Amino acid sequence: MTAPISEQLDDAASQREEGARKMDWARQHMPIMAALREEFEADQPFAGEVIGMAMHVEAKTAVLAEVLAAGGAEVAITGCNPLSTHDDVSAALDAIDGITSYAKRGVDDDAYYDAMDAVVAHEPTITVDDGGDLVFLIHEEYPELIETIIGGCEETTTGVHRLRAMADDGALDYPMFAVNDTPMKRLFDNVHGTGESSLASIAMTTNLSWAGKTVVVAGYGHCGKGVAKKASGQNADVVVTEVEPRRALEAHMEGYDVLPMAEAAAEGDVFITTTGNRDVVVGEHFDAMQDGVLLANAGHFDVEIDLDALEAKAVDTYEARDGVTAYEMDDGRRLNVLAEGRLVNLATPVALGHPVEVMDQSFGIQAVCARELVENGDEYDAGVHDVPDDLDREVAEIKLAAEGVAFDSLSDAQRDYMDSWQHGT
Repeated sequence: MTAPISEQLDDAASQREEGARKMDWARQHMPIMAALREEFEADQPFAGEVIGMAMHVEAKTAVLAEVLAAGGAEVAITGCNPLSTHDDVSAALDAIDGITSYAKRGVDDDAYYDAMDAVVAHEPTITVDDGGDLVFLIHEEYPELIETIIGGCEETTTGVHRLRAMADDGALDYPMFAVNDTPMKRLFDNVHGTGESSLASIAMTTNLSWAGKTVVVAGYGHCGKGVAKKASGQNADVVVTEVEPRRALEAHMEGYDVLPMAEAAAEGDVFITTTGNRDVVVGEHFDAMQDGVLLANAGHFDVEIDLDALEAKAVDTYEARDGVTAYEMDDGRRLNVLAEGRLVNLATPVALGHPVEVMDQSFGIQAVCARELVENGDEYDAGVHDVPDDLDREVAEIKLAAEGVAFDSLSDAQRDYMDSWQHGT
């Protein structure tokens, strides 16, 4: 059985101190989580509940786990990506009463899933997931726990896609909130969070400028829009590739060049995938790329760039910089892969993930959805559910109040007008 992180680290005291310092900085910039913590400490909505989490274990996620524990939950947490854990934060989390962390950076596949098994051994009654691995594991290997699980929350696009596929197949046996799809998450986390953090991580890892480069963004969903917008704002030329005609048209109308990847491959200096799908950049594309290109994945799993095909074509591979693997072709070209093809905004050595303020909103939604499951879980059947709009609005209102932003409300006459079909010209 995997041991908690505190038993795995040699210099646990200094690790905890540094992790706690990171968490303290995050707390200062997360007013939504501060307001919810105050509420949860008073009401103890999670008393008697066990919350199992598979997330990117870094400072902002740690604040979410801490807030859930403050509300009475026993929390067990591990990573959802082998390279996204901050060991110091994991150690600091493990030292908090009510929280056990099994997350450790750089583990192999066996250790990754052993840690997830360790979380499941706590017999969670609520799951909080990023990518769907925890939910899938429970359904495949621990179905006896499903009867006592009241529901869960899924953070990201890829995870929601997996859950909807499970639901379509009749294989999802407890209710899950699609946190990714609600406005307070999707419009901010996916656009501003992914856009800013991906570009920042690439720039810090490579020490290269965006100005004048051609950036190929694969996929023009909310994450792709954010990456394209931020790259353009840093004076890069942006090319978008898409498989969905309306999104391709939207990118075109926004002023970006839209090309098939087979054509874009020859033009790009930097390639950033945001699709959540596999085989987005493959062998034929590597053949067309110029020397020195950067290849980065801002989707979820490490399947968007076909690394097996790239390795098969390479005559040599070496570490060009920390977090950058160079694949040298037989003609001398070097294609540089960041973070082993994993999430570039979380898996490079310098990655910090999304900005704190952005994750305050996303994790605020996670927290109120967990509260909703405890208070009204019986109202939700097995399957994927949208986040109730009143919860989304609640989090927005907390944020606006914290920012000192006032906004209007509808009058009774306006509300009546909007709700009636009888009003016309």
